[in-house]
Formats: sequence, C-alpha cells, structure tokens
Amino acid sequence: MALGEKKQREGSGGSTIAFLDVISCGFGAMILLLLITESSDPVTLEYSDIQLDQPIAALQETLFEIRGETTILNRDLNARREQLSAYRDRIARLQQEMSSIRGRYQTSNEMADERVEEENRLAIARQSLTAEMQRLLGSEFTRTNNVIGGVPVDSEYIIFIIDTSGSMFYNAWPRVLSMITEVLDIYPEVKGIQVMNDMGDYMFPAYRNQWIPDTPARRQAIISTLRNWAPFSNSSPVEGITRAISTFYAPGQKVSIYVFGDDFQPGGSITRVVETVDRINQPDAQGSRLVRIHAVGFPVLFDLDPRYQDSLYRFANLMRELAERNGGSFVGLNSYE
Repeated sequence: MALGEKKQREGSGGSTIAFLDVISCGFGAMILLLLITESSDPVTLEYSDIQLDQPIAALQETLFEIRGETTILNRDLNARREQLSAYRDRIARLQQEMSSIRGRYQTSNEMADERVEEENRLAIARQSLTAEMQRLLGSEFTRTNNVIGGVPVDSEYIIFIIDTSGSMFYNAWPRVLSMITEVLDIYPEVKGIQVMNDMGDYMFPAYRNQWIPDTPARRQAIISTLRNWAPFSNSSPVEGITRAISTFYAPGQKVSIYVFGDDFQPGGSITRVVETVDRINQPDAQGSRLVRIHAVGFPVLFDLDPRYQDSLYRFANLMRELAERNGGSFVGLNSYE
C-alpha cells in the first residue's frame, strides 16, 4: 500500500512540471516577438510623386480669385441697383409730368367751353343798354368798340388791381398800359377811379381809401405813373380784391373791379378766397352783386418757365370763378405782347 501511493504521487508531479514548461515557453515566445517588433524600423512600401500641399495652394489661389470676382460683381450689382433706382425716379417724374399735362389739357378744354358760353352770354348783354349805361353814355351815343374783351360797361366807379410782379412788369407792361387805356376810353365819364396793385397798395397814397376824381388830367397822370410803377408784389390778387371791396363797397354804388395778372401762387385756397369775396360783396335787393369783378389773364408764364404754368392755371380758375359769381367776365389773352 505504501509503495503504490508513492508511485502515484510521483506520476502526478511530473505532469505538473510539464504544464509549467509549456506556459513558460509561450510567455517567452511572446516576449521575443515584442522585442523583435520594437527594434525593427518602419519599412516604406512605395514613394508618391504627388505633393499634398500643392493642391491646397491651388485651391487657396482659386478661392482668392473667386473672392475678387465676387467683390467686382457686388460692385457692379450696386451700380445696377443705383441705375435702376434712377430709372424709377425718372419714370415717376415722367408720369407726374404726363398727369400734369393731361390736367392742363382738360383745363384748357374746359376753359374753351366756358369761354364760348361766356361769349354767347355777353353777346346777348351787348344787344341792349341798361338805364345806367344810357345815363352814363347817353341814349344817342354810338361807338365802334363798346366792350373790352367782352366786358360789359355799366358801372359808375372803376378800380384797377394790377399785378406788379417782375414777370408782369418786365414782359407784359406795354400790353397792360394799352388795355388800361382802352378800359378808360370806353368809360367816357365816371364818378371815381382808383388804382391799386395786387397787394392792395395805392398808386396815389394821397387818395387812400377815397376815390380819385375823374378828369382828363387824372387819367393822363394814371397812365404816366403806371409806366414806371412797380411796388412789391407776391403775385396774388387776393389782397387787392378783398381790400378794394371792403373799402369801397357801398349800397347803391355800382363798382367794377378790373384785375390784371398772370399768377396765383400755390398755397392759397381758391375756395377760401371765393367764400371771402361772397361774404363781403353782398347782393342787393334784386340779388345782383354791387361790385362786379372782371379779370384779364396774361400768359406770361407759358414762355418764361413751364414749371410755373400751374400758377397761371390757378389764376385763371380763381378769376373765372370770381367773375362768374360776381357779375363779371374773365378773359384769357393769347399773347401778352
């Protein structure tokens, strides 16, 4: 028994030693492989002729070129936008001018129609003499020219309101002198005369707020003084008309106002002026206005500066309305020379 157990233990110890040898050899092989791998240099398998930094430089150069072209294109785009904006502004101005021309054309047609109607009405009025005209001129009086531009003559007092602005004084003054002389000629005798500019300033301050006696010498003095009379004017007849009516309006006193002008500046209200004149020029018991308002329009601004033609149309519209509502006539001249 003892011998058999001894042999068994010896056989078991030999197998244990063999297993440790195998493990030791394995670790040794692994360590040998690691040593061989670390000590060997890397091996170059193949050399390449392409330099990797060259494509990058080319791409950067291309990028710079694209950026430069983009800057130029942006500059051209901004220039095109500015040009487009200028074209749009020009189109807007042309459309505005076209609208203005259409309005003037329509106004001209309306003025022509109203002028025909006015001429027909004045033709009827010229066929008879009123009692006042018979008293002033005499029942046997005959004349070849009994109107000024179709304006009836039936007043005992006359007031001239004259635009003394530069456009009138330096361009239409000879025609103004001629027409005032004609107006005085068709009134052989009146009870009083007065001359004011469109601002309401008197030609003769000594006769402020009173009538100038009608004598041949006074008529000659009016024409003579008028040749060089050019006080300040704002190119608006409103002040002169309202002052003349407010100062010289009197019941039973028939007055005619003659307005000579070429301009009514923007900013003033035509409606407000008409309402003001209606308020101060009250009708008599028969419904007739005691102050007649006649007007003569001079087309000076048509030749001087087309930009101001609207002011001429405003003057024509204002005076046509005032003349119609106050028993007078508006005459637009074809020429101011």
